[in-house]
Amino acid sequence: MIGTRGVPARYGGFETAIDEIGRRLVEAGHEVTVYCRGERHPEREYLGMRLVHLPAVRSKVAETLSHTGLSVTHAAWRRVTRRGPDVALVFNAANAPLLPVLRAMRIPVATHVDGLEWKRTKWSGTGRRYYRSAESLAVRWSDALIADARGIQDYYTERFGADSVFIAYGAPILAETDTAKLAEAGYKPGEYHLVVARFEPENHVHLAVEGYRRSEATRPLVVVGSAPYADEYTKQVQELAGDDPRIRFLGGVWDQDLLDALYAGALTYLHGHSVGGTNPSLLRAMGAGASVVAYDVNFNREVLGEEAGRFFGDAESLAYQVEVAEADPGAAADRGTAARKRAAERYVWDDVATAYERLCEDLKARRLTRKTIRRKT
Repeated sequence: MIGTRGVPARYGGFETAIDEIGRRLVEAGHEVTVYCRGERHPEREYLGMRLVHLPAVRSKVAETLSHTGLSVTHAAWRRVTRRGPDVALVFNAANAPLLPVLRAMRIPVATHVDGLEWKRTKWSGTGRRYYRSAESLAVRWSDALIADARGIQDYYTERFGADSVFIAYGAPILAETDTAKLAEAGYKPGEYHLVVARFEPENHVHLAVEGYRRSEATRPLVVVGSAPYADEYTKQVQELAGDDPRIRFLGGVWDQDLLDALYAGALTYLHGHSVGGTNPSLLRAMGAGASVVAYDVNFNREVLGEEAGRFFGDAESLAYQVEVAEADPGAAADRGTAARKRAAERYVWDDVATAYERLCEDLKARRLTRKTIRRKT
C-alpha cells in the first residue's frame, strides 16, 4: 500500500482506510506492507502490517510525490530480490507518473483515484493541469482504477471512457460515546452545531460560518479543524465569524474519543465537503448518529440519500436548516438515527476489505490488466 502517510491512522481518510483494510487482509492470511511517512511507529509492524518508513520533501507541492517515488523504488527493488509484492495498491491519482517503475518490474497496480483534486482552490493553474494530466496517466498505466463513489466512477467513464472498480469506505458505528469527554469540553448533547473540516475553500467552512451567523440560532457553532498552507483562508473564516460569541473555534482535535463525542452530541453536523468522493468525516458523523446538513453535491447525496440528511447550497439555505433543527430537535434526532442505520447497512469495513481482497486476487491472476480499462483513446 503506497502513497499515503501510512499507519497508525492519524491524518485522513486514506490512512484510516489502510488501517481498516490492511488489518483485515492480515487476518485473512495475506502479507501486507504499508509505506509510511511522518511520525515513525516504534515497531516495524502494526496490527500485523509490515511498516516501511521513508522520508519526503516537506512542501505542499513535492511531499506526496517525493515519498511515493522512494516507495515505488523500494518496492521495485524488493521485486528484484524476489521479496517483492504480488500487487501494489497506489492511493491518489497524483502519484500516477511513478506507476511505470512498478510496471517495469511486472507488479500489477490498482490506483485509488480519490476525488477531483484539480478542483481544489489551493492549486494554481499549473497544479490543476498536473492533476488533470495525472488522472489520464492513472487510466493509461494502472491495471485497475478504484473509485470510492459512483460519482467518481461516472467522471472517469465520461471523461476517459474508463472502467473502474467501485469500493466505498466503511463507517465506524458508534453505539456509545464518551459523554464525560463532552462534558469536560463544556458541551451538552443536542446543545450545539458542529463543523469538522480542514480549512480549505472547497470544504465550505466559510459558508457554514457565514450562514450560521445570519441565522437566529441560539445554540453555539463549534468549529473543529485547521490546515497547513491555508493561513489566508483561515483568516477569511475568522473574519466572517467576527465577534459573534456563538461561534467557537477549537482548532484541531486529535483526541478521537472527544471528536466522536462531539459528532454524537451535535444537534446538527454541517458538512461542506464538495470535491471528494465518499467522505470519511461524513461517514463518521453518520455512524455517530449525527443529524447531517450537507453541501448539495452528488457525492453527499449519494452517501446520505434523501431521508438521512438535509442539504444547503448557500448561506441562506444553511441558516434556514440550522433554525429548522433548533425548532424541531426531535426530527433532527430522527434523521441522525436514519443516518446511522444507513451507514451500518451500506458502509461496512468487513465488506470493503473483502472487496479489496477480491481485487488483489484478480490483479495477481491477471484478470484485471490495462486492457480491461476500456478507453476511448
